[in-house]
Amino acid sequence: MTYPPTEFPHIVVHAPALDGSRRVTTGDQTLGIASHLDDVVEILRMADLDRIEVEESDLIEWQGGGPDDWPGLSEHEPQP
Repeated sequence: MTYPPTEFPHIVVHAPALDGSRRVTTGDQTLGIASHLDDVVEILRMADLDRIEVEESDLIEWQGGGPDDWPGLSEHEPQP
């Protein structure tokens, strides 16, 4: 018996908020809020979507910058 292939949802990592965090959604559902690429990986793992290659997948739409763009985080570091 052959089963149909597992379909992955379209995932969106939204543009960064003022604090640099990015909302991760699929459809109308918010999966979580990420402050770093590792957070996106963990959010997808918790949603049982950890087979997706976060930085290279066509299933993930990066809005407002790619997986290396987390503006706001380094801009607000304390000054020595």
